Amino acid sequence: MSAQSPLSMMEPDRQRVRRRTGARSVPRRRGRTILRLALLAIVLAAGWCGAWYFAASVTNNTLAGWVEREAAAGRVYNCGSEGISGFPFRIQVQCSAASAALKTIQPPFVVAANDVTVTAQVYHPTTLVSEVTSPVTIQAPDETTPSFVATWSLGRLSVSGIPPNPESVSVDIDHLHLDHGTGASAVTWFAADDAALNARIVAGAANNNPVIDTVLHFTAAVAPTLHRVTADPLRGDIDIVIRGLKDLSPKPLPDRFREIQANGGNIEIKALRLERTDAVVVGAGTVTVNEHGRLDGTINVAIAGIENIVPLVGLDQLIDQGISRMTGASGQPGQGLAALDRLVPGLSGVVRQGAASSVIDNIKKMGQPTEIDKKPATILPLRFSDGSVYLAMIRVGSIPPLF
Repeated sequence: MSAQSPLSMMEPDRQRVRRRTGARSVPRRRGRTILRLALLAIVLAAGWCGAWYFAASVTNNTLAGWVEREAAAGRVYNCGSEGISGFPFRIQVQCSAASAALKTIQPPFVVAANDVTVTAQVYHPTTLVSEVTSPVTIQAPDETTPSFVATWSLGRLSVSGIPPNPESVSVDIDHLHLDHGTGASAVTWFAADDAALNARIVAGAANNNPVIDTVLHFTAAVAPTLHRVTADPLRGDIDIVIRGLKDLSPKPLPDRFREIQANGGNIEIKALRLERTDAVVVGAGTVTVNEHGRLDGTINVAIAGIENIVPLVGLDQLIDQGISRMTGASGQPGQGLAALDRLVPGLSGVVRQGAASSVIDNIKKMGQPTEIDKKPATILPLRFSDGSVYLAMIRVGSIPPLF
């Protein structure tokens, strides 16, 4: 039997005990870690639930504030039924059978939609994004059929700020189509592939002399009943800055223009670009509102394809009337030219073409030559004088008083 101390004889047993104890301690530590993670997840979930319900409350109060603001302006909104959802990442308010009674507009009318969804993110509950499902109908309160029907593939309105003072507003509509009447008798008033309007405060505050920058964009837009110029597809980008407002509280539009005039404000066209297939118009300038509610000011415009625009704004009719007077004919414009045709068939067309060409050449001489998209163009002043509108020296129309 080998000599061995009692300590050395006991050593293997002690090591075995330590190994067994260590094997048991690892699962305990893991179990405590899992328990802590589970408790942390519960706390975070409870905190997120609390944040969601708080954000939902803020969103609901914000929405109610905008509704109250609109009601004060005579625009009363109603829902057939409401519901709230969107947990856990957003707040979504569903409004079915929605309607808006616009009482301060003459004549008053009611706008109705099947469904409106208002959404806000948990982290930004004061920015509301509304999506309106088409069709939307517009009709007088005492009518049984709509006067107008609007359809689109996407209609979205976004409002940011705390009622009653908005910070920014944007409207985006894709494939808009507005018809007057319904069924086979419907007449298209406006249509566009897309249209977007964005307005924001760039100086001052909503309740203290705000300066508003408004940007309008549209593509493939037509308004066949408005004017011959708008009967063919137009693409447009317009940036307008409005100065002279006291605040953004609800007011009728005439009062807004009266406010701009009283405060010495103006409407600045920072940038304008309108495109047709046969012409392009760009411009910039400033107009004011005089004490009679009429526009004064000048917008310098550059026109490429002016020979295509001149007949569309009615200058050919002015030429026709002038030639009729020269030939001694009376009555409706065109009778003098008809008399020329009786003398020499086709002579009226030659005279008209020559006169129109002369007018176009003279208009070009009134302006300055330039280029737009590497195409020859002419810079001309578009003047507003007490509501009358002049292109260079030629009166092309008028704008009624704004108040």
